[in-house]
Amino acid sequence: MLIVLIAVFLVATVCSLAGGAVVRRFAASSGAVVPPRPDRWHTSPTPTMGGLAIAAATMAGFAVALVRPGLLGASTAWYPVPLAAVGMFIVGVLDDRLQLSPLAKLVTSLAIGAFLVSALAGVGPGGALPSLFTLVATVWFAGICHATNLLDNMDGLAAGIGLIAAVFLAALLADALGPALVVLLTALSGALLGFLYWNRSRARLFMGDSGSLFIGGVLGAASLVPVYNAPLAFINPAVIVMLILIVPLFDTGFVLVLRRLAGRKATKGGTDHVSHRLVSLGFSDRSAVRILYLLGLAGGGTAWLLLRGRGIEPMLPLVAVFGVLLTLVGIYLARVPAYDAGDFVALQKSSFAPFLQDLAFRWHVAEVMLDMVLIAVCYYLAFRLRFEGEDLDQFLPTFTASLPVVLGCKLAALYGSGLYQRSWSTFGLRDLAVALRGVWMGSLFAVLSAAYVYRLEGFSRAVFVLDALLLSVAIISTRASFRSMNLVAAARSKRSLRVVVYGAGAFGQTLVREMRANSLWNMNPVAFIDDDPTKGHRWLMGVQVRGTVEDLEGTIRRCAADEVILSSPAIAGDIEQRIRDVCAHLKCPVRRLHMEIR
Repeated sequence: MLIVLIAVFLVATVCSLAGGAVVRRFAASSGAVVPPRPDRWHTSPTPTMGGLAIAAATMAGFAVALVRPGLLGASTAWYPVPLAAVGMFIVGVLDDRLQLSPLAKLVTSLAIGAFLVSALAGVGPGGALPSLFTLVATVWFAGICHATNLLDNMDGLAAGIGLIAAVFLAALLADALGPALVVLLTALSGALLGFLYWNRSRARLFMGDSGSLFIGGVLGAASLVPVYNAPLAFINPAVIVMLILIVPLFDTGFVLVLRRLAGRKATKGGTDHVSHRLVSLGFSDRSAVRILYLLGLAGGGTAWLLLRGRGIEPMLPLVAVFGVLLTLVGIYLARVPAYDAGDFVALQKSSFAPFLQDLAFRWHVAEVMLDMVLIAVCYYLAFRLRFEGEDLDQFLPTFTASLPVVLGCKLAALYGSGLYQRSWSTFGLRDLAVALRGVWMGSLFAVLSAAYVYRLEGFSRAVFVLDALLLSVAIISTRASFRSMNLVAAARSKRSLRVVVYGAGAFGQTLVREMRANSLWNMNPVAFIDDDPTKGHRWLMGVQVRGTVEDLEGTIRRCAADEVILSSPAIAGDIEQRIRDVCAHLKCPVRRLHMEIR
């Protein structure tokens, strides 16, 4: 079977490479070219209809397995999946050529999804799913198709994410999918890998809706099969599939929610996707796509760990951590400007706007809800770390009974410590002390409450210690997340000036701190230079001291610095003249920091 899968993958890859070259010529001669548009991420006319190459290569790779009778098994239950994908491909071709309305695409995808669910109803030992799950499955298929379509907003993004998802689906759910669908997903993986040669930045060929809807059709239809093959464990395969397809789901949900709040049409394109906001932070388009690749790999990796844990309940903390991290990234990216100042009119004029403002900005409800999740997960994880097997089963009732008391005590302590009055973007050492005080006071209150209410019967002191340690890490990590993301974005930004700060004293450190905190400056400190040789090669404020004036020229070259800033008034006379001479030779501007109170 492995040899066949390798052959399928290679055939699909080669056919996609060759097909891409053919489609480029055909598209250019037939006028299937996408001109530059404000809501698209390209600056020159680009041939489209690359979906023809993807679909043809996938079917060519799949046909390799058909030459060996019996390889795909006697059952024909897999037929609905490729048929649904071909149906979505036809819809995509019509949309590429005739520009179908969003409503028409939605109706046709739901209709194809309904026929797919009907055809799959007899798959698996459990028979058809309940009617509610049938409706969910129909909407799921249409949703994945359109999520993949929306994800096709940057060079190489939809193809790469589709490749990652197809590989994880085939690898992790092979038993539930069956040999035929594993072969189909392998063929799709090879076709997408070959297509990436033409679609990577800067793209020479777009897939068009024919490609994105075909990819979504294969992934959406194939992802339903494990659910039908394990109807009594509906949640488990559903969670696995959602983790594997986390990037299209996250991007679509993110865009739809923010467009709704901004009073924009959900079906109107724009540069407000997750990938676009990463570029707005200063990442290159290639880096933005790679970050989303990593997110897709993280989702697939979490799904793999979940399967190794043999069920969702033992791995619940892992899923919760992944969900919290994804939520924090979403909140952070939502703060990146992507709309005009006149947007969010629908939210501002709604009858519940004052209520939302009170909750979101005065009472910090979202922050409190996040802490509730963290408290519950850390408390549960402490029990799992302390006990195993039968001992865990014996102590879990204690966890369930005491959780409300622990939640109340710790939330009250966090509020009393003043943590909710602190800004996440400027989280520092003083905020760290406040967070630790709140967590450990909450743990103390929880122990006293357990002693009073339960007489500590069925409790373990180690659980409370582990819980306090875990919650400390969780609270500090979430509070420091925005500042950490700011630092990463500033360090990786392609738009920021790369600055060498001369003088690593108090003035220089203050300057670096302000560069990191003030995104409007568009400055990225890459190195310190200081005349004090004892500071050589030390790290201050996350920036390395690269040496003295003797090392200035080499530092500017090595760090590709755009300018040098003199941070202290003590830098004058011969030293200043020498600095300016070196910078003049390298054509590197020199500026000076002036700090005064007027």
